[in-house]
Amino acid sequence: MFVEHTPETAPAGSRRAMTAAADRLGYLPAAVARMAASPHTLDGFLRLSGLFEATTLDPLAREVVVMTVATRNGCEVCVALHTAKLGSLGADPALVAALRGRRTLPAPRLEALRLFTLDVLDHAGAVGDERVRAFLAHGYTMTNALEVVLGIGAHTLSTLANRLTGAPLDPPLTPHAWSA
Repeated sequence: MFVEHTPETAPAGSRRAMTAAADRLGYLPAAVARMAASPHTLDGFLRLSGLFEATTLDPLAREVVVMTVATRNGCEVCVALHTAKLGSLGADPALVAALRGRRTLPAPRLEALRLFTLDVLDHAGAVGDERVRAFLAHGYTMTNALEVVLGIGAHTLSTLANRLTGAPLDPPLTPHAWSA
């Protein structure tokens, strides 16, 4: 039902973001082309995502948060995209497989992050002190805890929009296809 817009057919408020995404990735992702129907939604996701990328969490930790949200929400496009990103970061294939399979991660610190992310999601933020302390015991901070919330917000927006719009997997991502 959702149209895959081009920069020429999209609402004016989406065009610049679409062009920037295409320039950055080398192609216009179908997810962006469909989300472009709402300039506010597209802009909101891109801004929130950019803010999350600037947090004190390291790139691998951010990807753990994103993949945890993406697999939990069943966003096949998101999992494929972030599997590719993990590859570009040189992530351990065992870590990537565990994230994709929703299994215990081989790195205890990243597993604590994954579990905390799930706790925040499962309890709508009302995570008990014991779980917060378990997260902090792995070297994370209270700032990181709130940054996880930011990542969840940004990527929940993306996963829900991608599922609502039926965004298909882009050809460059087919090697990383995943099914919920």
